[in-house]
Amino acid sequence: MKRVPSDASVPASIVRQRGSSPEHVRDLLAAEEPLEIRLREKEGAAERFVVTMRTPGDDEDLAIGLLFGEGVIRSIDEVVSVERPSDPRIDLELARNVAVVTLTKDPARAARTPRRTTVMGSACGVCGRTTIEEVVGLAARCREGAPSLDKTGAGLKISASVLTALPDRLRTRQTGFAATGGLHAAGLFEADGTLLLAREDVGRHNATDKVIGALLRSRRPVPPVLLVSGRLGFEIAQKAAFAGIQVVAAISAPTSLAVDLADEAGLTLVGFLRGETFNVYTHPGRIATAG
Repeated sequence: MKRVPSDASVPASIVRQRGSSPEHVRDLLAAEEPLEIRLREKEGAAERFVVTMRTPGDDEDLAIGLLFGEGVIRSIDEVVSVERPSDPRIDLELARNVAVVTLTKDPARAARTPRRTTVMGSACGVCGRTTIEEVVGLAARCREGAPSLDKTGAGLKISASVLTALPDRLRTRQTGFAATGGLHAAGLFEADGTLLLAREDVGRHNATDKVIGALLRSRRPVPPVLLVSGRLGFEIAQKAAFAGIQVVAAISAPTSLAVDLADEAGLTLVGFLRGETFNVYTHPGRIATAG
């Protein structure tokens, strides 16, 4: 499936009130549409896995990142293709909101593929799970991989000045947010602050899935830092831990479960990264401060 240009905004007619003077103007809204992800193995029939609300664009990245974060796939080598439905009976407008992912055959995949409800909202990456045990299982999976992360911070040092510069660097790639004020962003950075990949979406977890999916497709080494706009919830921390990212930072606050998971999985968790200030909640040894 070719990379689809992002339809991140939708025009709208609004009444803008400034003081006592209403004004009829044109505005842009952040786009939100469903994406149905269907799974099939070679020679098999496609079956619905999930419907998630997202901002159109970078759908291949989203599908691959979501499947990786859920443990359905463990490597980009398991993905044969991501395509739109080829059935001529399907309306083109409907087809643009469906991604059919063809995977290599794996007898063990069914056992690790989570059961899903019909629709995931754009607000939460674990809303569609059917049992709390599945959510706890995500945390356990992250803890299993924790020894691969250096909890002491000796293997990675990021200066505070580099860290505080990241939000401005990510903002230069937030064209959808600049137009609508309604999209989240996620960016992957090297330790020196170089921005490698950035994606936007109406959902925080979708933006993270998109940028991790883009990383998998690029086959680059995993960079150490993930920055997300908005709140840092459990689902962001677990996706980062599973991908092998070492530092996760957010413009806003982390949740208690995100902090607990980061502590156990060996992630350095940074919140309220604004201006020259930030809070480090777990494993502060990776952040190099002056003095």
